[in-house]
Amino acid sequence: MKSSTWQLQEAKNRFSEVVELARTKGAQTITKHGKPAVIVVSAEEFKNLQPAKPKKKKRTLLEILRSCPDPGLFDRILKNRNKVDTGRPVQF
Repeated sequence: MKSSTWQLQEAKNRFSEVVELARTKGAQTITKHGKPAVIVVSAEEFKNLQPAKPKKKKRTLLEILRSCPDPGLFDRILKNRNKVDTGRPVQF
């Protein structure tokens, strides 16, 4: 197994090998001036490192209206729902 630490110039010269080792053997560290600079990991490993996205709960319109900061909005909508002016009547 190849070392998992590479000097930058060597990693540049053998980039395909670095990538293949990252995919098959795990993370590959690349150093610059003797200090770790970056780590190459497979796409699958990177995906596993990402925080899971919280699933958005689908809410009904009723739930959305009830959560409105204006507590009286929902009641006003219900009270006035038959009084809405829809504009000019449409003639066919």
